[in-house]
Amino acid sequence: MTMRVQLPHLLVRAGTVSAFTLVALAGPVPGLGATAEAAKAPVPTKALRIAASKKGAPYRWGAQGPNSFDCSGLTRYSFRRAGRALPRTADQQYRHTRRISRAARRTGDLVFFHSRRGIYHVGIYAGGNRIWHAPKTGAVVRLERIWSHAVSYGRVR
Repeated sequence: MTMRVQLPHLLVRAGTVSAFTLVALAGPVPGLGATAEAAKAPVPTKALRIAASKKGAPYRWGAQGPNSFDCSGLTRYSFRRAGRALPRTADQQYRHTRRISRAARRTGDLVFFHSRRGIYHVGIYAGGNRIWHAPKTGAVVRLERIWSHAVSYGRVR
């Protein structure tokens, strides 16, 4: 039994296989702790962590990752990596998600910014009235306070 625990752990350390691959193939391995827990996390939590891991990535209009993003590209990339498909644009993502109230919002829900002309921006709710998002040209993926009251919340199905 000791060899089963040590060998996968050594393979992960050596970079031969990722911890997620090991968990997917063999189930949780003792000694990998946080990685096994991360694999069991709900999709919205995984998507939030993925978005946060892109902190500092530059904004580029139309970019969908992995090294640069626009707003909907970041949300789409994050949820796809977490196991859920989202359409490409913020407006399409808005129509694809289930509306929820501000009081019912949870971390990992999408936050849609709107004007009279429609949805113009999207981010992933991080709690504490903050979102992870790719804001605009010249900026980078970052955690920021929600700056507007003209927002709607959507839960990815």
